[in-house]
Amino acid sequence: MQLSRKQFDILKVLATTKANLTQRELAEATSYSLGSVNGILKELASHSYVEGTTISPEGLSALEPYRVKRAVFIAAGFGTRLVPITFNTPKPLVRVHGVRIIDRLIDACLAAGINEIYIVRGYLLELFDQLLYKYPMVKFLENLEFNEANNISSSLVARYLLSNAYVFEADLLISNPAIITPYHYTSDFLAIKKNRTDDWCFRVKDGVIVEEKVGGEGDDIWQMVGISYWNEEDGHKLSQDIQDVYQSPGGKERYWEQVPLVYKKEHYAVEVRECHEEDVVEIDTFNELKAIDKTYDV
Repeated sequence: MQLSRKQFDILKVLATTKANLTQRELAEATSYSLGSVNGILKELASHSYVEGTTISPEGLSALEPYRVKRAVFIAAGFGTRLVPITFNTPKPLVRVHGVRIIDRLIDACLAAGINEIYIVRGYLLELFDQLLYKYPMVKFLENLEFNEANNISSSLVARYLLSNAYVFEADLLISNPAIITPYHYTSDFLAIKKNRTDDWCFRVKDGVIVEEKVGGEGDDIWQMVGISYWNEEDGHKLSQDIQDVYQSPGGKERYWEQVPLVYKKEHYAVEVRECHEEDVVEIDTFNELKAIDKTYDV
């Protein structure tokens, strides 16, 4: 049986919250009315997916098709804007308060039960081997064209691994690992609601991304965060669409997410998933790094 969106949302909360929740607490966690929660729980109970507000083994089985299977990290680039520190260190391996940037992302995946992890590497690729001491489960993919193409070349290397998968820009400093969740109903992109931004952003209608652009303002603008999830169907489509765009005129200059959001957007309906400024930040420049970690301000 395919779950409805509301059934999924209730089961997801029950599966990922250790405390025994009341119906009122479920309503607060899902933003559904108390009456809706009561009705959904009755539906779920009729299929033996819950007992009261406790998820059953059958309920956990019903969630399995929505489980994230793997994570793919795009980590091949040079990190030009973080010079001089990236002369000798790939940006994802830069330490902030003593911890490598990518470590926090990997730890968040492991906490969510995502143990199949791939890192697409290119610049100073041998330095990523140091991760294996702490994360022996990590597998590496080599992007030998990182110097000649944009990050679409990294997605090309990983294009057959994108079903039921997170895709991360590996240079994001995450402070709230809970934004990495083990279950997703459909493909989505993390974003921060904004009234105005000069950064890469989405225009959103009814929860679905309808445009990607640089800069925007209005009630429908969300600033992009480089963390996305792709369900099984969309992952299969991406494997072909990424190759098609890459091989098209000017294709090597594209960013990878422009494949589903711009050049092949008729094939996808990607939802926006909200996070907040304090959850994750991209360190764009060395000055920003110094502002966050004073040990670099020498």
